[in-house]
Amino acid sequence: MDKIKFGTDGWRAVIADDYTFANVRRVAGAIAQYVRAESEPARGLVVGYDTRFLSAEFASTAAQVLAAAGIRVELAGAPTPTAAVSYAVVARRAAGAVMITASHNPYRWNGVKFKAPYGGSADPGIIHRIEVHLRRLDRARTRPRKSLAAAVETVDLITPYLERLKSLVRLDRIRSGGQKFVIDPMYGTGRGCIARLFTEFGIPYREIHSAHHPLFPGLNPEPIEPHVADLRSAVTEGGYDAGFATDGDADRIGAIDRSGVFIDSQKIFSILLKHLVEDLGLRGEVVKTFSTTQMIDKIAHKHHLLLHVTPIGFKYICELMLTRGVLIGGEESGGIATRGHLPERDGLLNSLLLAEVMAEKGKTLGELVADLSREFGPHFYARTDLEVELSAAQRLVKQVAEGKFRKVAGLKVTAVEDLDGAKMRFGDSAWLLVRASGTENILRLYAEAPSPEQVKALLAEMAAFAQA
Repeated sequence: MDKIKFGTDGWRAVIADDYTFANVRRVAGAIAQYVRAESEPARGLVVGYDTRFLSAEFASTAAQVLAAAGIRVELAGAPTPTAAVSYAVVARRAAGAVMITASHNPYRWNGVKFKAPYGGSADPGIIHRIEVHLRRLDRARTRPRKSLAAAVETVDLITPYLERLKSLVRLDRIRSGGQKFVIDPMYGTGRGCIARLFTEFGIPYREIHSAHHPLFPGLNPEPIEPHVADLRSAVTEGGYDAGFATDGDADRIGAIDRSGVFIDSQKIFSILLKHLVEDLGLRGEVVKTFSTTQMIDKIAHKHHLLLHVTPIGFKYICELMLTRGVLIGGEESGGIATRGHLPERDGLLNSLLLAEVMAEKGKTLGELVADLSREFGPHFYARTDLEVELSAAQRLVKQVAEGKFRKVAGLKVTAVEDLDGAKMRFGDSAWLLVRASGTENILRLYAEAPSPEQVKALLAEMAAFAQA
């Protein structure tokens, strides 16, 4: 049998290669056995899916496996944002959720996420137990033992979720701010969601990439450069004040300023943290992943907020949000969660919160970023993903961790950290992180520095070494 390995947020594979109906049945069977043996099966499970090729059919297959194991299923009636599925778990007091999605990956990928009863990413312990049940089923070479089949009910998960967002954001304040926006769901599950809210509250907007296109024509559904080119054009040519993009399952965010400048999630995280603490007077701990901007450290230090740094993967942020008094947690790839909602990233909520900050302050995103730079110094960031054999990528990470590199792009290495991959620090203003993917032949390079030229030089020199 094909080996199924869960990564930082579930299992992903290429459709028709490893991602097949048979393997989805295997994963759903393992989840069913976990819920039956170690959770509360009487509470039922929620099943959602994204806009990818055959996602609805894969979701139906998973639902049938769960129901055959005697677990009642509420199946989404349409492609649904991951955060809406997670909210349904909490609102309906379910035992968890299965989400069929490959999030921001290219069109040929799909995946399975499991959401725990608290409405967030399953913690490593839960994932381990699901993998144990999967191995047991594989060894038995049989499907899970059937119980009296439970019902599968098709439900609307989007409307209750949008009502929830209305309670968290001052949409009337956004309207009174007089700004207008472009919404880019990138052909993903965010399509029509913010549009519904903006239409209801009379907020001017335009939505692009909102048709159902499983191939995501012309882009990868990840809200970063270069996939936001159409959003940039829509904003600048239409005279809009900002543009917000969400990924394939709408849990990540990227933005465009009215000038056309891309505002990455590092800056968005910083803007939201500053807003929560300085404008709203909220207090709490802050969580960021190992690959996230140093600006968060500086804002937390200024306001005497305890900062946690975790390995990469939102499940680690989720874990702390469940056990600590966390105000906000975020990662470099666009996932941000705030207290009072879910221990879960939510690109749609964060888009609305950004619009709210703009309205409250009467400023553009570019002006908000300029305020950050004036107070905490300039921070530029970029990431490069290289196709490198997994063994070679792991070898390079080991070399960095062992201190082989003394200088990169003319900058002296002053410290090395190995929380997740290996990070070289160059004083207190720049860093370069080298990390091997856990499941793919990919080497990820992350860098931050006071100038874009330094970031480019750091990435280029390390990429050249990796590919030599």
